[in-house]
Amino acid sequence: MNKQATESMKSTGTLKRKGIRQLDLFALATGSLGSNKLRTALTVLGVTIGVFSVVGVMTTLTAVRRSIDSGLSFLGANVFEVGKYPAVMINDGWWNYRHRPNFALRDTSRFRSLMEANTDALVSLILEDGNERARYRDRQTGRNNSLIGTNENFIFTANYKIAYGRNLGPDDVLFNRPVVVIGNDIVNELFFDTNPLGKMVTIDGFRYTVVGVLEERGKIFGNSMDSLAVIPITRFMHTNYNSWRSTRISIQAPSAELFEETKQEAIGYLRLIRGLEPEAPNNFEIYSNDSLRSSFAQIAVTVGTGGLMISAIALVTAGVGIMNIMLVSVTERTREIGVRKSLGARSRDIMKQFLIESVFLSELGALGGIALGAIVGNLIAKQLNVMMIFPWFWAGVAVAVCSAIGIGFGLYPAWKAAKLNPVEALRYE
Repeated sequence: MNKQATESMKSTGTLKRKGIRQLDLFALATGSLGSNKLRTALTVLGVTIGVFSVVGVMTTLTAVRRSIDSGLSFLGANVFEVGKYPAVMINDGWWNYRHRPNFALRDTSRFRSLMEANTDALVSLILEDGNERARYRDRQTGRNNSLIGTNENFIFTANYKIAYGRNLGPDDVLFNRPVVVIGNDIVNELFFDTNPLGKMVTIDGFRYTVVGVLEERGKIFGNSMDSLAVIPITRFMHTNYNSWRSTRISIQAPSAELFEETKQEAIGYLRLIRGLEPEAPNNFEIYSNDSLRSSFAQIAVTVGTGGLMISAIALVTAGVGIMNIMLVSVTERTREIGVRKSLGARSRDIMKQFLIESVFLSELGALGGIALGAIVGNLIAKQLNVMMIFPWFWAGVAVAVCSAIGIGFGLYPAWKAAKLNPVEALRYE
């Protein structure tokens, strides 16, 4: 029996039948937990893991959603894209779409002619290679650049601007010119001490003349938007094309009011070019900023639901651990309870003490889980260039749930302690 318990018993005898002050009960409860630090720490750890799983997941999802809201501007205003595969595949994989025909440049060029002849839409055709290295004299970048073959409309549909120099022109595409517009990362690595315009860079073994530099865009989802080199699509066909490639199409509607109308016209021309029967489904995908946000929202719901289920299992397991530890504590302290009752402690005081111990254990775990979850979630937010956040709502939920767990799983041990017969308890060895 610890010193604190003895002192409490003396206090109990003095205040016979008057009850014990709440502060004394709290001090007695925390003192009892402190007498077995390892057991207390392991019990708290179980709750911490459960709370961490929900707070960490929800903090991360909040950060990702903020990153998505700011990052999905990589498509320009009123822009939608057409591709062979969906931009985000949630319940099915690419193999469900592998039999779809590729978008050959001949077909996409015909599509562009039809769209620009019959609408005021801007159409860019896009082929892309990743992990490319750019060289200038004895300098070179890492293999982290994208080489994009496209036309003069790319900067509009992809939401870029020219910082200085010029954009690709129709003649560059028509005459297959070896010219390139480069992103800010390439400029910083290769031309930090000179003007890049007119200089020759080598990409994938081919030389290009720099005619323009794009304005800096920064990072989206942790990936740089400035590690790119843009060349005429006809030049890309000459240097990097393979038969398995599929051309991506990006279309900018004339205005927000004409967005849906432009999209329907695009679907009609695509079905015509690909020879689809009226009742046949589309063998291509159309997506925009809004549809991508919707897809990511579905992913967030799925991940959030999974996180909540895992957390619920972990917290119930932790609650069972709290009940077990409290039952052990009641057994170990049976004689102490008998002495206190014989000195006048009321059953309600005994019950309150054990409930306080149970709730204290669960709330300690809640605080640890909230802190750990917020830290991990914000580390991910930092990687996504999103400002730090604190999940106040989920922190409040965690505290409330842990309080309920402490009371719910501590109630039976507390009741058992309160109902002990003092005579039998004093005889307990």
